[in-house]
Amino acid sequence: MKIAIIEDIQPHGDLLISYIKKWSQKNKTTLILKRFETAESFLFQWEEEADFDILFVDIQMSGMNGIEMAKKIRKKDKDIIIIFTTGITDYIEEGYEVEAMHYLIKPVSETKLAACLDRAVEKRKTEKYILVHTQEQILKINMEQICYVEAMGHNSRLKLEKNDKLIEIKETFSQLEHMLDKTDFVKCHRSYICRVKGIFRIDKVSICFDDNSTIPVSRRMYNKVNQAFIQCFSKVSSV
Repeated sequence: MKIAIIEDIQPHGDLLISYIKKWSQKNKTTLILKRFETAESFLFQWEEEADFDILFVDIQMSGMNGIEMAKKIRKKDKDIIIIFTTGITDYIEEGYEVEAMHYLIKPVSETKLAACLDRAVEKRKTEKYILVHTQEQILKINMEQICYVEAMGHNSRLKLEKNDKLIEIKETFSQLEHMLDKTDFVKCHRSYICRVKGIFRIDKVSICFDDNSTIPVSRRMYNKVNQAFIQCFSKVSSV
């Protein structure tokens, strides 16, 4: 698990590091822990390493504050866990806008911090990720956010929900076939793999997703995809 602490007051940062390390030792969890003194320095690093799992973010920092930083992150990453640390409660409503998991009031309680980390671990257990490479960076992608994969020469492209742009990645189409969970994804065309739960409508020639994006389905693969769609819908309806 990879954690960042964004905190401009050294004693508060030192305390968080101490508590997180104690939690890690107690739970026998391997951590990569990085500390940043400003929101700007974290965002600069995040452009290169967009694979953090949890952020402990001080709200009141010099320069860009924690809320502003979280809004920038949420434009690209809906899944990263954000935990705010603050000396006041004035920003709680804004925290809901960026889907913060929790607020920790300073001075931070070791017990409450440990409880936050426990919750974060449980949340991560229910989520499935893949790591992919663009020309500039490594991305951690939540499989639940993928609509489809498209072959593009020797590389591939990913279409994510609520994102109009396709992400060009270095992984081949064949590599992604092995990386993606076969219970959630099905090949629907020689150049496309789709996430079944994201399908809104399927006909003999095309698949439409919940975000209105559309891809072709081959005649040879239609029955397999249609059956997977029906089975998925039936399971959801019976819950």
